[in-house]
Amino acid sequence: MSNLTINSTLKLATGRCYTIPRLCLGTFQLPNDVCTSACLAAFEAGYRNIDSATFYENESGLGKAIKQSGLKREDLFITSKINSVKVDGYDSTLKAVDTSLRETGLDYFDLYQVHDGVSGKERRLEMWKALIEKQKEGKIRTIGVANFGLHHFKDLQDAGLPLPAVNQVELHPYCQQREIVNFCEKNGIVIQAYTPLIRGKVDPDDAISKIAASKENVDIFQVLVRWSLQKGYIPLPRSQKAERIRHNANVYHFELSEEEMAAIDALDKGDKGAQLWNPTSAP
Repeated sequence: MSNLTINSTLKLATGRCYTIPRLCLGTFQLPNDVCTSACLAAFEAGYRNIDSATFYENESGLGKAIKQSGLKREDLFITSKINSVKVDGYDSTLKAVDTSLRETGLDYFDLYQVHDGVSGKERRLEMWKALIEKQKEGKIRTIGVANFGLHHFKDLQDAGLPLPAVNQVELHPYCQQREIVNFCEKNGIVIQAYTPLIRGKVDPDDAISKIAASKENVDIFQVLVRWSLQKGYIPLPRSQKAERIRHNANVYHFELSEEEMAAIDALDKGDKGAQLWNPTSAP
């Protein structure tokens, strides 16, 4: 059995000794009040990593949960993202970060990300420069991106800008984003996997279902989270139900064998396997 636990972390390529917890609660489509209760349930279950975004419109709900939890700020890893469609460049990005801090009631974010690359090259670069400035100010500890494809990274490199420490993409057995994953792994970029549970749309006859059925007290959702962890990713399972939040974290009592991992790896459908918006090819 591997030594993965709910307290396991990955080191971030920030030039400092920052780490990120291996399991994260996603909060997409959770309104503020629901986000608060979900985050509190997650904290109680042992999660210390929460993902939010300005687009989700629940940063204040997250902030409320942090205050109510009684947990030390330094024991938590809190992420938000800039809504790249609603900012027009450098100055508006600086203001957007300040707004996110005000909404959450925090002094800093552990990670702040450009949510996607759909705003175009020029605006992406200006947003990235602004996040670098906020990192220098200490308002952001780690800067990252989401939904970035290879050409988005090349734009940063061509501009002489540092690569992100994290890239968050839709990633699960049916949509494995292998070219992006390979680039990130070669460049020390941590990979966050959203939609890791495939929205429950698992073929009852494929390897995921068969592996779950072969193990005691394990279901498809736990297999999916475990697969993501063993691949070296940070899965972001999302739920508003306390029982499900606890269940998704109950993945440390079993391990997937090399053969089981290979069988799941073979399920990749490429872009056709995506369940949600997957804008990694945006120009």
